[in-house]
Amino acid sequence: MKTLVTGITGFIGSSLTRKLLEEGHEVSGFVQPVIGRDKGVIEDLKKYASLSTCDIRNYSSVRDSLRKIEPDVVFHLAALSPVRLSFEHPLEVQESNVIGTVNVAEAIRDLYGPEKVRLVAASTAEVYGIQPENKPFTEDLSLEPSSPYAVSKAHLDMYLRMLNKVYDFNAVIMRNSNTFGRKFDKGFFTEYLITEMLKGREIYIGAPNSVRDYMYVDDHVSGYLLAMKTPEVRGEVFNVGGGEGYTNREWALKIADLLNFPESKTHFGEYPPGYPSRPISSDQPYLVLDASKAKRILGWTQTVPLEEGLRRTIDFWKK
Repeated sequence: MKTLVTGITGFIGSSLTRKLLEEGHEVSGFVQPVIGRDKGVIEDLKKYASLSTCDIRNYSSVRDSLRKIEPDVVFHLAALSPVRLSFEHPLEVQESNVIGTVNVAEAIRDLYGPEKVRLVAASTAEVYGIQPENKPFTEDLSLEPSSPYAVSKAHLDMYLRMLNKVYDFNAVIMRNSNTFGRKFDKGFFTEYLITEMLKGREIYIGAPNSVRDYMYVDDHVSGYLLAMKTPEVRGEVFNVGGGEGYTNREWALKIADLLNFPESKTHFGEYPPGYPSRPISSDQPYLVLDASKAKRILGWTQTVPLEEGLRRTIDFWKK
């Protein structure tokens, strides 16, 4: 199939591209026109995937690029994603994530109608926000976003569901939980813990009692592939996540145990010096997904045990 990946230079976008190429699909990717952008994450893919410079914030840029590619499937992953930084840059996050999504969806509909192209879009577990009960979240819960980033993804979520309801638009929305296995970004929780522990540095866990679920990148990617390959799920929303909650303390100690890192160097209840602040009231105490719908309808399952995924990630960063 002819596939397009927006956000191809990102963590999930590059990982998805590798898998698509392995399966024999033709892959194109949108690259945001940013001076000095580091394309190292896709350095090994550039001779196999076709890259287009496209500003998703600009409708004409998106439409022109889509018209040249004529994809069968669009994976819309492009976004500004750091939650904490979204409090400092709320306008940029809405412009990229909200306007970008509307531009991609409406350009597809304008060029190809509502049915021809399957749009698989990345929402996030963050859209659930703070719920009244701490039990794995199901897709029918109301969206209660508690950060500018989560608001932008809730907009994506609702806009695409509106298009499906009104036009029978061919979109599938994926709400994914915390994913690890990054090879170029040390700023996210798991990779921060691993790289700092490997260096023997002091570790800071700002919200030790917050609960999250996790999955390795391969399982995240497999959800998108199944959404592409399952025709009857247009308009559906799927949670994809580990389903088992760990406090930040438990997750940090799990990694420390794999690395023989001393607990005495871990500071619970403190953020790293210079860490971006966020309002305390916005912190989600519990964020765990119930993925039973994806398992039942898509046939998705978590194939990489968490410890195996952590060992793979640790082995990469050790090198």
